Amino acid sequence: MSKNTGKKKGKVMWGVIYVVTFLVFFLGSAIIKLTYNPVAINIDWNDSIGKSYTDISYGEKEQNKFDLYVPADTGKQTYGLVVYLHAGGFTTGDKSDDVSMLQYFTSKGYVAAGINYTLQDDNNPEASVYTMSQEIKNSIPVVVEEAKKLGYEIDGIAMSGGSAGGCLALLYAYRDAETAPVPVKCVIEAVGPSSFEPDDWYGLGENPEAAAGLFSIMSGNVIIADMIGTSAYQDAIKDISPYMWVNETTVPTLMAYGKQDKICPFGTVKYLINALDENHVTYDYIEFSHSGHGLQNDNKQYKQYLEKMDEYLARYLGA
Repeated sequence: MSKNTGKKKGKVMWGVIYVVTFLVFFLGSAIIKLTYNPVAINIDWNDSIGKSYTDISYGEKEQNKFDLYVPADTGKQTYGLVVYLHAGGFTTGDKSDDVSMLQYFTSKGYVAAGINYTLQDDNNPEASVYTMSQEIKNSIPVVVEEAKKLGYEIDGIAMSGGSAGGCLALLYAYRDAETAPVPVKCVIEAVGPSSFEPDDWYGLGENPEAAAGLFSIMSGNVIIADMIGTSAYQDAIKDISPYMWVNETTVPTLMAYGKQDKICPFGTVKYLINALDENHVTYDYIEFSHSGHGLQNDNKQYKQYLEKMDEYLARYLGA
């Protein structure tokens, strides 16, 4: 066998590895999404609680839509906005998955918005975590303006989400908050990837070709194996790595992670915790010791997360 033939076969092998890895992560997240609901709250929704307006456009792409939920109480001068971004591994999911969550926030007196973003699929192979985050960035001024048209003046935003939506919520709160039409007050998220270091992702630190392939897809940048472990790699993944954007002005953060998580590897959260500590940012971290991506096996921590969520919203957005 010639050396060139061997090299070609090696490239094919690594290509298969990173594609399989990509599918394991994203399809696994899609399956979890069907049962994943860190805040299982059901509201007896009716006109005495609020109204919903669905499929409002914020851009030209098919998935550039949002749903807006407004409280029945129209007597306040200003309102807090809670944005909840759906889960689904960046490849599936929809704002309609989070109706109960959005209704819950509205029942507490907040304006709430569920926002769709262009997913990475056969129809949109160029979509990446970065392009999704840019769509969220572009959507927020439209959401705030639409609320204003309906008579709800927004004076603060809480970003929130689960899994993929958690990552996107962190990115907006940390990276894009200065572009927000009104101040971002806090971020609340569960099991959202905050870092993309190969050693933490399925042992990809030992498979640089596989790591380069997977994180090229996620970042939308061309990453080659030789970049892994260098400043060039850090530059390539910065725009999708929430922890890299933490500084002294970062907003208070509530986060929950499952220690047994194999979808969003548990090791990724340490970078976020370290960054928050180093910059003296207010945060609450709730660890679900017996749970995976669905946070399903720790009832005490589950209750604590719900209570802290309400506490954060009341403290930073106002009751």
